[in-house]
Amino acid sequence: MKVALAQIRIEAGDVEGNVQRAERAVASAAAAGADLVALPEVFNVGYFAFDLYHRRAEPLGGETLTRMADAAAEHGVGVLAGSIVEDLGETERAPTPADEGLANTAVLFDRSGERRLVYRKHHLFGYESAENELLVPGERVPTAEFDGHTVAVTTCYDLRFPELYRAFAEDVTLALVPSAWPYPRVEHWQTLSRARAVENQFYVATINGSGRFDDAELLGRSTVYDPWGTPLSSSDDDAALVTAEVDAETVAAVREEFPALRDRRR
Repeated sequence: MKVALAQIRIEAGDVEGNVQRAERAVASAAAAGADLVALPEVFNVGYFAFDLYHRRAEPLGGETLTRMADAAAEHGVGVLAGSIVEDLGETERAPTPADEGLANTAVLFDRSGERRLVYRKHHLFGYESAENELLVPGERVPTAEFDGHTVAVTTCYDLRFPELYRAFAEDVTLALVPSAWPYPRVEHWQTLSRARAVENQFYVATINGSGRFDDAELLGRSTVYDPWGTPLSSSDDDAALVTAEVDAETVAAVREEFPALRDRRR
């Protein structure tokens, strides 16, 4: 399976422009032969535009996710809508962690535009960030089958909590991590992502954005790591499309050759 990480330029509050860039990235990735296209965290509003979260929040059936579902169906590719700010009170016919409030919500669509997975960010960033005050944490870590892979999604700050990944390690072959990781923490971004791949022996694909906000700049460097922790493809901090082949059989082979997961003591 060919996965494409759409490291788009994100401008604070420019929802229409950001969604259009996401749509173009999906089209470009599909034209390049991608099977699955992943977008960054809060790609429509911009993660650091905290003052716009309430005004720009949408339900699961809102315009941004509808357009991403349409893009998946139009181009016949899977799309991870890397996350939006979800209005939990307006979401209908879907389980939510609270009856009201906001969540940082990623949605995976299949090739027909059907919703296959909804993940709400578990670990909310409290370090000089308004996220912890504004959002409701997620409670579920669902997985989905796509093109022979069992896929899980986590979001950005989740990378710092290895126990979250351990919970699904034995079943998953590909973890997608939409993010809005800023400078200067480049070493954290690369080290934590690689560690999650090495210790769990699956592919980890980290999808970051590109762009500058009032008090932060996204560092880009979207990367696909294989189950040995080797980077297969990566970018710098400019807008880019990062592609790599990921093979579920490789995950099985690595775990057979080096069966660390079988040696765990609980």
